[in-house]
Amino acid sequence: MASQDGASSLGSSPEETELSITLTLRMLMHGKEIGSIIGKKGETVKRIREQSSARITISEGSCPERITTITGSTDAVFRAVSMIAFKLEEDLGAGSDGAAAGRAPVTLRLVIPASQCGSLIGKAGAKIREIRESSGAQVQVAADLLPNSTERAVTVSGVPDTIIQCVRQICAVILESPPKGATIPYHPGLSLGTILLSANQVSG
Repeated sequence: MASQDGASSLGSSPEETELSITLTLRMLMHGKEIGSIIGKKGETVKRIREQSSARITISEGSCPERITTITGSTDAVFRAVSMIAFKLEEDLGAGSDGAAAGRAPVTLRLVIPASQCGSLIGKAGAKIREIRESSGAQVQVAADLLPNSTERAVTVSGVPDTIIQCVRQICAVILESPPKGATIPYHPGLSLGTILLSANQVSG
């Protein structure tokens, strides 16, 4: 009997279960985007952390690409992604006149284990097509793995509102199909080092 009670408490309302899930989203960003998110003296990233209550870490390193990791409840992660998308749009629009500012598409590159990309694409591309149509954002899954990793880049672009819809749907798929096997995370610095090493060997 006790086991049945246990089962019923596990099946608590879907809303509760969803809120208690911890989600980790990794994004690949270029120097300029990172600067935009960190802000002067780290003020922007501090404000995003406080307002979204998500944990945000940015990988160290002097390479042109860095990984931004957002961890928290699904709600906190979506709030953080939303703030990041709007901040990037604001900075993209800052260089042009007001009329064109709203039209600059924002691009986020999510880093997702390759073993989950199949579920995201779906049979004959059905799932990714559904996500594109219902969110209005452009979504592309890279065919190749990121260097020295088992992860692929998933590029999402559009206006912030469509990006947020799209990221929500991508996360729903990821939460439904956990990665299979061990994931070797992508570290931008490592791949740069390997390129430099091989270049030196060639010249030697």
